[in-house]
Amino acid sequence: MKKEYDIIRDIKRLKTVRGYGTELISIYIPAGYAIAEEVAKLRQEHSESGNIKSKQTRQNVQGAIDKILQYLRLYRETPKNGLVVFCGNISKDAGKTDIELFSMEPPLPLKINIYRCDSTFLLGPIEEMVGATDMYALVVLDGREATVATLKGSHIQVVKKLNSMAHAKVRKGGQSARRYERAIEESIDDYYKRISEIINATFASNQFKIKGLIVGGPGPTKENFVKSNTLNYQIKVLGTYDTGYTDETGLGEIVEKASDLLREQEAYQERKVIERFKQELVRGGLATYGYDKTRRALENNQVSTLIVNDELEMHEVVYKCNSCNKTFSAVETGKDRMLKHASDSGNLEVVSEVDVIGDLIALADKNGVDTVFVSSESSYGKEFLLGFEGIGAILRYRL
Repeated sequence: MKKEYDIIRDIKRLKTVRGYGTELISIYIPAGYAIAEEVAKLRQEHSESGNIKSKQTRQNVQGAIDKILQYLRLYRETPKNGLVVFCGNISKDAGKTDIELFSMEPPLPLKINIYRCDSTFLLGPIEEMVGATDMYALVVLDGREATVATLKGSHIQVVKKLNSMAHAKVRKGGQSARRYERAIEESIDDYYKRISEIINATFASNQFKIKGLIVGGPGPTKENFVKSNTLNYQIKVLGTYDTGYTDETGLGEIVEKASDLLREQEAYQERKVIERFKQELVRGGLATYGYDKTRRALENNQVSTLIVNDELEMHEVVYKCNSCNKTFSAVETGKDRMLKHASDSGNLEVVSEVDVIGDLIALADKNGVDTVFVSSESSYGKEFLLGFEGIGAILRYRL
């Protein structure tokens, strides 16, 4: 989760940046794309940007492209999931230039190749990926074929395609009507079992952390499949939907039709975590909150689930007093910076600053602890931020 957290923090900062012209560059390089081809495109863009009328915008665009070209020299090939680069003049002073570069490897394989130069950074594609914490399984099927896939955010990954002749129209030959019907039934059962084996294996390979299965397809086959009871008992079927296709197009259809269901599921998962957290606190059980207590629990390897509000900003800041030369540290939220109160007098200066939430998430990753982000947009998320300082944990045990 630490990588995702770092990307979220960068996105929050990049959202605040506004260019004085179309001078902010966003680049999305898909997994496996040739770096040399991207470099060639950028050199072409550098040449064409010489036609920009505004001298300041022209210099900022060319300066950003130069910085990206220099950065791409570090790569012989793209990282496993691709590469995203943002670069441009982030100075809030129109008379000054501060060209900075931000890069990140997306948490999911990137499939788009984008170059955009605008007054804002193009953040939508990477936001969708990091906002995706839950995974779902999908299957679209009819009597002849089925496609099994996983869904995380907007990323659909096909797992397996299967074909069947179970429902094909064939001649009975010399068989009795009952024997023929039984053969058809057996072939249909076998088809459903093959589909279920793929779905069961997909859930198992993800330690059954997939939130549920969504089933789609034309006609009654999807309902008959669900009734066949061939799925692992741990798999929850969240819903069934009519689709016109049983291939990738059908997968796109089912995701669109299940959008309300998916939003409800995400809200439900968040609510379930917070309710359990509160229940444990009320009975003095396996829960704690606040930065200091949560950190101690993580250090003692007591934590089962780390819970963080997605708006929480907390830093350990080391200050130096210019009057007495002494240093001291304080853990502060973004809204409670001591420096704001002391800046007028000039007595304090920041020596160092560490994102302690990032440190906690890194420690959770090291200990194999799940991290759950709760949104400030929900009532549960707001209550967690205001009533429990925006950070807490469900514990394995108490010391």
